[in-house]
Amino acid sequence: MKSDTNEEFISIGNLAKTIGVTTRTLRYYEEMGIMSPPRRLEGAVRVYAPVDVRKLKFILRLKELGLSIKEMQELDSVYAEAKETDRVIPRLIEMLDKHINSLDEKMSKLASLRKEIIDYRQRMIKRFQLAPE
Repeated sequence: MKSDTNEEFISIGNLAKTIGVTTRTLRYYEEMGIMSPPRRLEGAVRVYAPVDVRKLKFILRLKELGLSIKEMQELDSVYAEAKETDRVIPRLIEMLDKHINSLDEKMSKLASLRKEIIDYRQRMIKRFQLAPE
């Protein structure tokens, strides 16, 4: 679909299928304020411009990296105030650092748990082998 400005638009269904999310997810992101309301054609069909598609891909990447909806809302709010990427990037880096630290803690706990399981397993093997038949 093309607009009067010759910009390509994609319907909500096609966008959802292309990106690999549900239409409900797209509407949810709109409800949460991290996606702007899309243009609507006759019959209230939602259509998205290339800028919307780029933003959705960015949101999905942030989700993959572990950012919450609340954190995405904060980033969107920071960007909305100044419309400057330079203001958003430092906050995004802080958020990513927080997630890195959280992952490091979880990995440390998992490594410790793994060692405990291996040690316990070894003790069980020794007991089993020493037990009289």
